[in-house]
Amino acid sequence: MDYVTLGNTGLQVSKICLGCMSYGEPSRGNQPWSLDKDAAVPFFRQALDAGINFFDTANVYSAGSSEEITGQTLLSMTSRDDVVIATKVHGRMRPGPNGEGLSRKAILSEVDNSLRRLGTDYIDLYQIHRWDYNVPIEETLEALHDVVKAGKVRYLGASSMHAWQFTKALYLADANGWTKFVSMQNYYNLLYREEEREMLPLCADQGVGVIPWSPLARGRLTRPWDEATNRSELDEFGRSLYHDIDRPVVEAVLQLAAQRGVTPAQIALAWVLKNPVVTSPIVGATKAHHLADAVAATDLELSDDEIAMLEKPYRPHWVSGFR
Repeated sequence: MDYVTLGNTGLQVSKICLGCMSYGEPSRGNQPWSLDKDAAVPFFRQALDAGINFFDTANVYSAGSSEEITGQTLLSMTSRDDVVIATKVHGRMRPGPNGEGLSRKAILSEVDNSLRRLGTDYIDLYQIHRWDYNVPIEETLEALHDVVKAGKVRYLGASSMHAWQFTKALYLADANGWTKFVSMQNYYNLLYREEEREMLPLCADQGVGVIPWSPLARGRLTRPWDEATNRSELDEFGRSLYHDIDRPVVEAVLQLAAQRGVTPAQIALAWVLKNPVVTSPIVGATKAHHLADAVAATDLELSDDEIAMLEKPYRPHWVSGFR
């Protein structure tokens, strides 16, 4: 496994990040397809054995149980200092007017709750899961700066938003001497390339690391278009992201995979990894071959003609993933 720096920091992360949204108690939250702790443990072991040191979760995944499983499992297998743990804040965690969002009250409460669930005294990368239209961004940025200075968080990151919003946050943090975002976790794959218009160039210009979520389009890039899975049948949000105009892209991936004698997942991930602004795509795994394919993709080189073949069928999309 190769390691790269996250943006302009000195933090070294593996070129593949294990996404832990798939791990959580199915009875908690709204992810009935998630794997409980016993089922999740082998994937953490496989990731560590492959050299993956980067793990991403969120407080809202399976109502906090994803954080619990992630922290308990990793700390039972390896040293805390040998892994990079990322989590996120924004979604609703409890009833009441202050049970969600990015107010100072919510952030200071939720960072402590995440630390407790993870079983650690610091978070490597603390990310805002979405933009909060109800809270001044200045309030959010100062609160995040304070949790860094308190030693609870090492680095700050953001997730899907408009490029103008991210620009504003970077500018205000710099102008006020607050800790700046070092990473952007955005929605980016062969079926959704709208981030190439503004967000990715912005990150390249500002030295911000990019850790895309859903680089395999929730599995749509790994199987025939009409083939369903248990998660795809239950995932309302996922179904809203993809449409029939995406079918030719999936067919191109499957065709190239057959020609190269590799899996479609390896082709789709290799395409994401070839973008120099991408640091570490976040890959979910519920079968052993998912991680094996992800690791293999880091060594798969695509030719210019192959890249053109994959990109040609793409059609522009409405902004998706966070609106």
